[in-house]
Amino acid sequence: MTFLGIDIGTSGVKALLIDGNGKALGEATATAVEPLRPHPGWSEQNPADWWTATLAAVDALSKSHPSELAAVRGIGLSGHMHGATLLGKDDEVLRPCILWNDGRSAVECKEMEAALPNLRQLAGNIAMPGFTAPKIAWVRKHEPAIYDKIAKVLLPKAYVRLLLTGEHVEDMSDASGTLWLDVAKRDWSDELLEVTGLNRSHMPRLVEGSAVSATLKRAFVQRWGMSGDVVVAGGAGDNAASACGIGAIRPGEGFVSLGTSGVLFVSNDRFRPNTEGAVHAFCHAIPDTWHQMGVILSATDSLNWLSKMTGQKQAALSGAAEAQFTRPGEEIFLPYLSGERTPHNNAGARGSFVGLSHSTDPARLAQAVMEGVAFAFRDSQRVLDDAGTRIDRLLAVGGGSKSALWLKLIATNLDMEIALPEDGDFGGALGAARLGLCAAEGADPADVMIMPPIRTVIAPDEKLSAAYTDQYARYRALYPAIEEAHQ
Repeated sequence: MTFLGIDIGTSGVKALLIDGNGKALGEATATAVEPLRPHPGWSEQNPADWWTATLAAVDALSKSHPSELAAVRGIGLSGHMHGATLLGKDDEVLRPCILWNDGRSAVECKEMEAALPNLRQLAGNIAMPGFTAPKIAWVRKHEPAIYDKIAKVLLPKAYVRLLLTGEHVEDMSDASGTLWLDVAKRDWSDELLEVTGLNRSHMPRLVEGSAVSATLKRAFVQRWGMSGDVVVAGGAGDNAASACGIGAIRPGEGFVSLGTSGVLFVSNDRFRPNTEGAVHAFCHAIPDTWHQMGVILSATDSLNWLSKMTGQKQAALSGAAEAQFTRPGEEIFLPYLSGERTPHNNAGARGSFVGLSHSTDPARLAQAVMEGVAFAFRDSQRVLDDAGTRIDRLLAVGGGSKSALWLKLIATNLDMEIALPEDGDFGGALGAARLGLCAAEGADPADVMIMPPIRTVIAPDEKLSAAYTDQYARYRALYPAIEEAHQ
């Protein structure tokens, strides 16, 4: 028997097949239409794009690995978090989904916290524009005709699950990012829902990520050559799914993700909020486990931006930076191109270069970008420390982890060794497939979600430690000064 993981992203969908031992058997990807940005700070996507890409990815597997797909007994789903998918009666989509990186609802966040003074205590998180509930508050105010038609609000992967199974269900990790969940109790909060005028009838049923959520519709069982009941696990939000894929489910285990956005993730044995530091404190995808995240909105996306500005490819920029690197540069970059979550909770924050001179060239700018992202991870580590959290083991994932210099900068600034796994996919699709295995077989997640073999370990550069501590102090001083100038 085999198991299928489906990872729904904004740029596309990945489907991954594994066997009962967790070995990857085959994979397929399908691209989705890029998100729409109809106004500055807005980010939307048509839910039909995720569904089209999901069908295309699994159909591709049915052609390339027909016997392995036919043997599937469990499916797990992973997806980008926070997206507000609004459904009316008969599950019709009422408008494009408002995505995780949409910043339009900053005013509504303040209004929600004023309306419910204990909001942070209930949710364990600050009201941020990226979360789902403030987006609904915005719709309520600016699109009342659409708001009045809302029958259900689903997150992106829950919408795909609905089409696969006919059931409205969400897992605890993804639900944590709505701002409607009492994260400590792992249940919807009537008080939080009421702030946006909603109630439990508007919410999907909750399950643990490793539990059975529903069964696959017969039409898809037949379409993909399967047989019997194929269960669909609760699944996970993308970061919790990545943690399941890399085996970070025990207290103190974590990862640093260098993707479009950046995440410093650590698993916890109990709920550990730190709203003052804009830490995300969420349920993990497995029972009786929580996790914390420091979230950076523009990690490799900062280097993508520099690539567009200079006309040089990202690999060329990072290679040039590594070739000339000796010490911290004069230039300092604040990576707030899309605002920032941890630790500032400021959707209006903007990126800056400081310390430019006649000697500045693309290689030095690239080094400054990489250092700025490393400092942002250091910010996240600082506020996690404030919450009493200790990270015992840290693995690196994401496209940016291919850069040896970038990992050395992060390791030095965090003063922690960072383990780099052997080549392989340890992301959301693998974590989702593992959750599908747990749901179908009743397996213990601790037995399934093991850490991968390690290729190398990147140690902090002690010779650069003092210099980067000084540079980090300058970096921290720039944010309040520049933000004051912008006001």
